[in-house]
Amino acid sequence: MRIGLLGGSFNPAHEGHLQLARRALRSLRLDQVWLMVSPGNPLKPKAGMGPFRARLASAQRLSDGRHILATDIEFRLKQRYTAQTVAMLKQRFPNASFVWLMGADGLAQFSQWKNWRRLARLVPIAVLPRPGSVTPALHGAAASALRAQRRPSRESPILFRQKGSAWTFLSAPQNDISATALRESGRVCLDSDQE
Repeated sequence: MRIGLLGGSFNPAHEGHLQLARRALRSLRLDQVWLMVSPGNPLKPKAGMGPFRARLASAQRLSDGRHILATDIEFRLKQRYTAQTVAMLKQRFPNASFVWLMGADGLAQFSQWKNWRRLARLVPIAVLPRPGSVTPALHGAAASALRAQRRPSRESPILFRQKGSAWTFLSAPQNDISATALRESGRVCLDSDQE
């Protein structure tokens, strides 16, 4: 199976996450995308973070049960660091081919992630645009360090076959929806007693 891993706080999950998952399914010819709800992102403040169960429930609402699945696997693995999670997933699912999915905003801060170079060696990475993040992402420390491993988007269906580190920047419509804006608008409430 070819599985895209889309990690995040999902505070809450929203249409932008679903759009990214659907684009990755098509462009990378994936069998599934797993929405991996983080038990706690070390780079995000705890203030304003919804309870884990409420965030997981918001991701489950985006799931179709077949191609897009919400999972609490990082919570069950007791992991907060992506490189360690992915290493464990590769051990548990040796017949699966994984690709890490992220928005350009994630690539812009990728060099701040713990063991980010290890993650880039463990699995290929597909990046999708986010408004205001494309230029900082492509000129950031991680993109510069991994420049030689970048593959053109036309090669995205064979990204899994690349030896060593490989990443690509997929073209896609840019969706400016954000979880922060949703929370601040009052249109969504992550109920604290769902935890």
